[in-house]
Amino acid sequence: MLIYVDESGDLGWKFDRPYGLGGSSRFLTIAAMLLPEAKDHLPARKIKHLYREGRWNIGREKKWVEMPTASRLTFARNAVKLREACDQISYKAIVVKKQNVDHIFCSDSNKLYNYMLRLLLLEDMVKHRHVTLIPDPRSIKVENGSCLHHYLDMMLYEAGADTKLESISRDSRSCLSLQFVDMLAGVVEIHHEFKKSTCWKILAPHIQVKQLFF
Repeated sequence: MLIYVDESGDLGWKFDRPYGLGGSSRFLTIAAMLLPEAKDHLPARKIKHLYREGRWNIGREKKWVEMPTASRLTFARNAVKLREACDQISYKAIVVKKQNVDHIFCSDSNKLYNYMLRLLLLEDMVKHRHVTLIPDPRSIKVENGSCLHHYLDMMLYEAGADTKLESISRDSRSCLSLQFVDMLAGVVEIHHEFKKSTCWKILAPHIQVKQLFF
């Protein structure tokens, strides 16, 4: 089982100014796509389609925040089509309302990020003998790059699972499946952060979302 992970929002705690104007995001979203290795080419096809349709430079990664509304809608519809065509692919996300986060998480990015990933993924990970976790190394940085792997490995042990966990960092600039998950996270984040919900309404029936500290 492959699990691609990316996030949207930030880990800042400055709420006295608007987000983007000196203030931090009010929400943090971590999204994941789970799929067998044999299906790994399918999300990549959807992203290639977006590049062709938008006439984007394939040598430069197109991030969700840069995408026009038409392309965002195309992505949401294509993500639904992919999910309907292949039930082995699943989408998940966890959203934190940061203004309500317990103070013990605010001083250590590792704690909140790892805790979110455990809540998001552990239940699925224990079902498989081998899991490859693929986060974007350019996303939110924590103090110790191996901390997440060791933490999840320990959670699997405590759950009594015989799952072998492998963690691989791939740069999203050269990994279309990570770009797919960047867009998934974007759909969920702008629904919560900016109440822009057109894409969310399309995708919501096909993605499992947990809310934390709401």
